[in-house]
Amino acid sequence: MESTYDVIILGGGLAGLTLSIQLKRARPDISILILEKREHEAAVAAHKVGESTVELGSHYFREVLGLKNYLEKSELPKHGLRFFFPSENKADIASRVELGPRDKPPTPSHQLDRGTFENELIRHTRSLGTDVRMGARVKDVDINKSGHTVTYVKGGEETKVSCRWIADASSRVSILKRKLGFAKDMDHAVNSVWYRLKGVIDIGQWSENETWKAYLQPGLRLLSTVHFMDKGYWVWVIPLGSKNTSIGIVADPAVHPFEDYNTYEKALKWLEKNEPLCYQMLEPLGRGDGLMDFKILRHYAHHSERVYSEDRWGVTGEAGAFLDPLYSPGSDFIAMNNTWLSDLILRDLAGEDISIRASIYEKTHLTLVDNWIPVYQNKYPLMGKAQTMTLKIFWDWTGYWAVPTVLFANNAFTDMKLLKELFSSPQSLGRKFGELNKKMQDLFIAFGEMDNEIFSHLYLDPFDLTYMYELQKAIRTPLSPDKLIEQISSNMQLLEKVAAEIFRRISSQVNGTPDDMKVNPYLMSLDRNEKGQPSYQGCSNGIGSDTSLAKEVGKMWFYKQAVPQA
Repeated sequence: MESTYDVIILGGGLAGLTLSIQLKRARPDISILILEKREHEAAVAAHKVGESTVELGSHYFREVLGLKNYLEKSELPKHGLRFFFPSENKADIASRVELGPRDKPPTPSHQLDRGTFENELIRHTRSLGTDVRMGARVKDVDINKSGHTVTYVKGGEETKVSCRWIADASSRVSILKRKLGFAKDMDHAVNSVWYRLKGVIDIGQWSENETWKAYLQPGLRLLSTVHFMDKGYWVWVIPLGSKNTSIGIVADPAVHPFEDYNTYEKALKWLEKNEPLCYQMLEPLGRGDGLMDFKILRHYAHHSERVYSEDRWGVTGEAGAFLDPLYSPGSDFIAMNNTWLSDLILRDLAGEDISIRASIYEKTHLTLVDNWIPVYQNKYPLMGKAQTMTLKIFWDWTGYWAVPTVLFANNAFTDMKLLKELFSSPQSLGRKFGELNKKMQDLFIAFGEMDNEIFSHLYLDPFDLTYMYELQKAIRTPLSPDKLIEQISSNMQLLEKVAAEIFRRISSQVNGTPDDMKVNPYLMSLDRNEKGQPSYQGCSNGIGSDTSLAKEVGKMWFYKQAVPQA
């Protein structure tokens, strides 16, 4: 048997490589072996899905891993997430409702070419002393608290290595999940295909409409993660630093059967029918050698019953749970996942008993996943509804910046005192956040059933809403633990007021309720009583209207007259 390592990481993709760097930066003498089945470097611009990062993941790459200089030099800056909703003429991009920032967001994020980025991570972690073995296929893992054994095959030769810790970063192969039987289904059956095209695609050049072009400076739409949406699907267009472009289709099979777009030829026909402008602009670029790859993934969402164990193993990245690529959360969960796992490993190597931490970190991690599921679940049928989705997207961003991102940026997820205060009781801030978010996601579904008007020629910048700008900017402000709790409490009060204002606006339109009624956001409902009258549930002992916040929420509102009742 070969040497014993402190940590063996199964898989040399994004999750495993970043975990190794995080561990090495904290403890340079830690011995790490990464086993990666891929024989060679990743191909440029033709590798894996997941090119877009958002604020939490970007903070992890830039600040925790110290990759700020590399990212700013070698990867593209990202000009936010950008959404286009259907108008009467989807072939005219200028007629569609557009959501996205005009100016540079206050907190940076990036578009990643996963091939070049992972190759850089391999180089970087090797420079820190990590043993990375390419072409190494894991054959078996023997879990034993006194010392684990991993058997792998490289070049036809079988080798056994031992370690104190095993970190499974094997993506959907999910070595430990399969071996130990902790897979868990997730009720979110959505499919995806994606491919790369050679060349730069600037959607800012897809219209000659001068009003539309003048909404923001030339070249900024190019740098956005672009989403074209309609009922049951969204299509992404993402620029890559290699001067190529990633295209993806993500769709609910109940609306768009996978068989309609699961080959490149079918995907083109699907685009021609559903997104004619995308087809017109993209199809010529895929001719000849312009198409770099084409990949598919059916029913990509999956859950996990376990994440960390006091028996010195853990899973990270897609080897654990994966939700949905909308809003680009993959890097966020890798960041949180690796932070919990590396903390356990480092404390154990320092001689600390990690049993309580392992249990608390696992419960916190899985609770966050569970709280995130409603963001996506049953939402694809709403994607053609510009009003519902605008409210939802702005709400989702607000919650994301207000709670999990600011907590991560301030190292709260490994502070046991903070975790206890945030998540231990039913009235704790973290659990109230999950409850409030679920209530809002249910409200969007209910409103979506009545929201049938098609809007056009509208542009909305999330940072025109002062509270959204301030929340994103505040991510970069370091806070002490006491100040952090104060900030989360203040942010939760803001979220409750925003939820109440959104409900007031919707209920007034749908049920004719007063614009200034009090609302308890944890009880609000559009239900009617047996006489067909608004139930006013959640409208007593609630939050009163805030004039300035009502104006802010009003910027998201398109309807001028009442929505017809379902």
